[in-house]
Amino acid sequence: MKSESNRRGRTLMTEQLAESIAFQALNWLAGEPERIGGFLARTGLDPASLRAAANETSFPAAILDFLCSDESLLLAFCANDDLDPQAVDRARQLLAGPPGEWSA
Repeated sequence: MKSESNRRGRTLMTEQLAESIAFQALNWLAGEPERIGGFLARTGLDPASLRAAANETSFPAAILDFLCSDESLLLAFCANDDLDPQAVDRARQLLAGPPGEWSA
């Protein structure tokens, strides 16, 4: 996905880019049973309801909230997908709003 940069070279976070990062993270989580199992347990979903949940507008934020709640998980994802952890956090904030607004 092509992204735009501001004058300081920092990628501008758009809702489309944030959602793309979230579904990239979901794909990465699904790559290992322990990772996806933790996500399913935290969200209360099961494999059968995962596809339906993906259509919910709050789902991308829930993915990134889960990922950012565990620093080692976040860093492993970022290393695997060559992403800046701060970009993932900006994506989460864009999708979920400021921390005070989270309902996790």
